[in-house]
Amino acid sequence: MRIAISSDHGGFEHKQLLIEAIKAMGHTVEDFGVYADESVDYPDFIYPAAKSVASNSNDLGIIICGTGIGASIVANKVRGIRCALVTSVEVAQLTREHNDSNVLALAGRTTDYETNLAIVKAWLETPFSEGDRHKQRIQKISDIEVKEDRK
Repeated sequence: MRIAISSDHGGFEHKQLLIEAIKAMGHTVEDFGVYADESVDYPDFIYPAAKSVASNSNDLGIIICGTGIGASIVANKVRGIRCALVTSVEVAQLTREHNDSNVLALAGRTTDYETNLAIVKAWLETPFSEGDRHKQRIQKISDIEVKEDRK
């Protein structure tokens, strides 16, 4: 799979470590920055990564900021993105199975690296359930996006 990854300064250290781990899992990684741990505005780096997933340039995305909150808000502004802020392996699996999440938001400061690595592995390995009830709910999310674009 092709994985987009980006962070702000609060997620930089985890991003750098995760890039190597994701490559070791056999995936291709496109790094949208940041490239140092100096303070930056996270939308400048998160948005391009999310857009690359929405446009199918990358299959999935992983974004990291200090808490994951700001990054997830930015990503979810992009039409077609279903970003989930995840802090446990169980939730990582559920968001793939039930929500077909295509962007994973992580917390670089409030979740330790080992937990984030386990979350990434579980998220990348868990397929969407393809269940009718889940497809219906995802379609309703898409319908909301279309409705909101008209305003």
